[in-house]
Amino acid sequence: MEVNVKVEGLAQRADELFDVVDEHDHVTGQARRDYVHAHKLRHRAVHVLCFDQAGRVFLQRRSMLKDSAPGRWCASCSGHVDAGEDYDQAAVRELAEEIGVVIPGPEALTRWLRLEARRETGMEFVWVYRVEHEGPFQLHPAEIMDGAWFERESLNKAIRERPKDFAGSFRYIWARFLG
Repeated sequence: MEVNVKVEGLAQRADELFDVVDEHDHVTGQARRDYVHAHKLRHRAVHVLCFDQAGRVFLQRRSMLKDSAPGRWCASCSGHVDAGEDYDQAAVRELAEEIGVVIPGPEALTRWLRLEARRETGMEFVWVYRVEHEGPFQLHPAEIMDGAWFERESLNKAIRERPKDFAGSFRYIWARFLG
């Protein structure tokens, strides 16, 4: 199933406020999104992978308005952890904002993988979550151009044959899923 949406509006705001963290993921201060990215400061993010009962994963293709990896396939939803927010709260919020999945709370998610802040993650400490959901999804039109279900083997093949079609952070995460 593929879903297409019209792209309009803002995909992100430069004035969003993030917690800046040290090498141990402890908060050391706060700064605006644009400053954090320009200075490659450590900060936090979440990625959520939605699987259906058949084991397929739903991926989104990022809008051309995004400031990183525009037009590339990525996790079902992903986003930064806002200042003062924790990873679990961010995952629940991003599910609702980006793909319209409202869950009762973080207990409906499975924390699956934690990644250290490094170049491949954009200097983000990342928690990757897994959730089972059959759709349908309500895609945020400014953030997502379309979405599709992928079977594991067809996704692996697509990444091998067309790696540039996928966000680097997603390729990094997916490689850990396979390992």
